[in-house]
Amino acid sequence: MLTRRHFVVTAAALFSPPISVSAASLSLQEQWAEWDALVTPPNYVPSISNPWGLQPRFLPRRVARRDSLVPGDIHVDAVARYLYHIEEGGTAMRYGVAIARGDLYDPGTYTIRRKAKWPSWTPTRNMIERDPEIYAQYADGMKPGPDNPLGSRAFYLYEGNVDTYLRIHGTPHPSSVGGRASSGCVRMVMAHINGLYEKVDIGVTAFLYPPADIVTAKS
Repeated sequence: MLTRRHFVVTAAALFSPPISVSAASLSLQEQWAEWDALVTPPNYVPSISNPWGLQPRFLPRRVARRDSLVPGDIHVDAVARYLYHIEEGGTAMRYGVAIARGDLYDPGTYTIRRKAKWPSWTPTRNMIERDPEIYAQYADGMKPGPDNPLGSRAFYLYEGNVDTYLRIHGTPHPSSVGGRASSGCVRMVMAHINGLYEKVDIGVTAFLYPPADIVTAKS
């Protein structure tokens, strides 16, 4: 059994010039919709649209899955850099992901106890201690938005009722998908996780499988 280690209104008066409306005057839902439009390509088709220059295999695809897998659950293949969301009827949706760099990736079996649209973000103490020049400036947190490291959507991974601080989340750096880039989390293209978000229920299981180096070390 795998162990814990070895596993983000404009209105116009009639016949008047456009009225500029600040972000502060927008409702939360309107602000989210505005940001969603910013991170979604025009005429977006998930399986085709690729302004990020991803390898085509990392675009969303519906694939066959084993009958033994539980619908609703998420499986992250750290070797191929795929996330699978298990569906009814023998299929799964597959997405490209990035995983953590070095030994920061933490394979295991987790429960999604929370999910959020356009979340705020605060680096962990370990992140600040490890890379103070990058993270210390955000010790008090970073507001939501297209430049926030958690991007447009986030799933929060727990062990029992304990927050692991691991997330599956959107990223403002979509070119990292397919590689090892984060400080522990699983990254997705924001347009992709936006499509996945409503399909994932609180309480489902997320399986993060080991990358090739851990498998080799254990064999």
